[in-house]
Amino acid sequence: MQNTLRLLVLAVLAAAVAAAEIRLIIHADDLGMSHAANRASLEMLEKGWVSSASVMMPCAWVAEVAAWRKQHPDKDLGLHLTLTSEWRPLRWGPVAGRNLVPGLLDADGYMWPDVPQVARSASAKEVETELRAQIELARRMGIRFTHIDTHMGTLYARPDYFEAFEKMGREYGVPILRMKPSAEAKARAAGPMVEYLLANEERFRREGHFRLDSLLADPTRGAKTQEERREAYHRALRGLKPGVHMLILHPAMLDPEIRRAAGSAPNRFGDYQVFSDDATVKLIRDLGIQLVGWQDLAPAKAAN
Repeated sequence: MQNTLRLLVLAVLAAAVAAAEIRLIIHADDLGMSHAANRASLEMLEKGWVSSASVMMPCAWVAEVAAWRKQHPDKDLGLHLTLTSEWRPLRWGPVAGRNLVPGLLDADGYMWPDVPQVARSASAKEVETELRAQIELARRMGIRFTHIDTHMGTLYARPDYFEAFEKMGREYGVPILRMKPSAEAKARAAGPMVEYLLANEERFRREGHFRLDSLLADPTRGAKTQEERREAYHRALRGLKPGVHMLILHPAMLDPEIRRAAGSAPNRFGDYQVFSDDATVKLIRDLGIQLVGWQDLAPAKAAN
């Protein structure tokens, strides 16, 4: 009896300590999009400047990530499930055969450049077909993945898209990107999705799905200089409350390809600069922030 009581007290204390902790996933998006993104993000993963990353399977530089993955099986790497192709000079199409997913294609045979066009044109069946094709390609290439998330938030555009997203998580035994209800979460979802998420909140909780307390996708909006960018990130770090949070970065080195492809190239290099800086590393440590990955918080239920 005394031993049972002791274990119960220890469990309660451990839960209280965890509740008071600030745990942060610093996440690098868009691996595979370019060599510049791979160089920056993979270095940051290796050195612990980011704690997670995810790869876009339809893109041209995925093979480089696959080769790296085989040498770094312990790192936290997910799949950035991709249904849009937003950079005009650098385009990609679906992994599934184009005849299988015509609603995902623009007039040139590439994926649509923005989320509303996808939501108007693609059926949930086509979305599921493409998601499965991307996941299976990752498996064939030996890319073990710890979670799945969504490029440009497309899988939050419609409830039936989100249901396909959930289905992939169940089938492959990995967590998907979810947030607890908040004003921020509501702002990130389209109207019908807000209703869907609120209606399913009790189910998510009952089924024990991992959910973020907050998602910091662009705390540097409006920053005009690199110093303003650094301070915006530092301000966001200082403002974190106890809970589990995710900060999304888009790091890249600067080279001719990324400069031509993405108008955001300087900002992407800015992300690399801020989070590889000793001052940022020290700030995270001094604030007592625990860097964690998806595999720490919600380990995959099956090998993939």
